[in-house]
Amino acid sequence: MSLKSALAQWPGRRWQAATAAAALTYLVVAVPTDLIDTPLFSREIPPTWWSFPVLGITAALTGLVVATYVARMPASAPEGKERFGAAGTIVSFFAVGCPVCNKLVLLALGSSGAVQYFEPLQPLLAIASIGLLLWAFLKRATSEDRCPVPQPQTVASTPADG
Repeated sequence: MSLKSALAQWPGRRWQAATAAAALTYLVVAVPTDLIDTPLFSREIPPTWWSFPVLGITAALTGLVVATYVARMPASAPEGKERFGAAGTIVSFFAVGCPVCNKLVLLALGSSGAVQYFEPLQPLLAIASIGLLLWAFLKRATSEDRCPVPQPQTVASTPADG
């Protein structure tokens, strides 16, 4: 099935789920990374020019991946197939976040290590994040018609003697 024909078959509730999941993803990533300025969080290093496009693409792709779980789920999906979408969203959090504001990075590398080693890796994390999400979405959206859900067989029960 082509992507275009797969998307044409989506019911309205899938598009609603995609929109809601995209908006939620945008907020869940943007608020703690201080891409949306709130009094709750702050950044030591200003966001890069590519942080906002990466966040937008990540949110949109996450919404599309989530929508593939609405209404129709492949019964025999290969093990781990659904994990790539979640991994992509999590990786984007590290890609757009402040390198010295991330507690995990600070614990592992210290503040100078975060700037020296982690900050240059963030664009690669952004590419990996988008790649994982895109792969997960394409696999899920184009393979829905390949493995129909088996229907359970009902077994007639007989009344117990007694």
